[in-house]
Amino acid sequence: MDEKKQRERMGDTDLDIEEELLGEAAFTVTEGTERLNRTWVELIVTGLFGGIDIGLGILAMILVKQATDSDILAGMAFGVGLLALKMAHSELFTEEFLLPINAIVAGQGTWVQLLRLWSVTLVCNLAGGLVFAWLTVLALPDYHGTIIDTANGYLDTGSVGTTIGLALLAGATITLSTRMQQGTSNDVVVALLCMISGFLVIGFGMLHGALNAMIIFGAMLAGADITVLDFLGWFVVVIPLNMLGGLAIITLPRLLRTRRILSAVRRGDLSLEDLEEEAS
Repeated sequence: MDEKKQRERMGDTDLDIEEELLGEAAFTVTEGTERLNRTWVELIVTGLFGGIDIGLGILAMILVKQATDSDILAGMAFGVGLLALKMAHSELFTEEFLLPINAIVAGQGTWVQLLRLWSVTLVCNLAGGLVFAWLTVLALPDYHGTIIDTANGYLDTGSVGTTIGLALLAGATITLSTRMQQGTSNDVVVALLCMISGFLVIGFGMLHGALNAMIIFGAMLAGADITVLDFLGWFVVVIPLNMLGGLAIITLPRLLRTRRILSAVRRGDLSLEDLEEEAS
């Protein structure tokens, strides 16, 4: 029996044996298409609130870190910010790399739309984070030392290799975390995933451009000896590595899993409506 007949025998479609892959393809293409087609206002507001929402996690992190001097506990507290991000449906850079790319491969969007989504999200994350960092520094003068020490740790990891590794891991971890959250409708599981992701990212001191930037902004506003050039020199290294981690380690392998389904949608052999029906 050849592979096509075997797939037909195993299920209702010859596109893939596993129904889970159909569900993943249907969800990612639909959600990715919606993100690519956001209006400018929706895109800007979503990105701004991504930076602001994650600020809740930063507040929890510096509170716990100063009280316990534990990066692991501070990381678990930071998970509150990831949960806020999820519940508020805002967007963090590198968070949803898989969705719009699947939509483009399926012929439901363009690379220009993707560039618009990523660039506006990143800029607005930074703008929202800067505003929240300013409020944090203004309201919490007793925590300036913790903010400055944390920022210096991000800017000086000790070696180039460590910087590269931590930035790659951060991009992969955030992308995988949000992808796992999309696989469940259980709020308790989502909360646990956010907490686990938080203590991994913060506990290991991973370098994520959009997240760490908020701490660095706060340190600069608190009087740290960090210049704009220091930040930009760090940022232009970390952001491409975050993208590489999220794209090469997580997104590309998952894209290969569903490539035949996405190609069928692109060719017109399968409509989005048919795909959603197959998945259900």
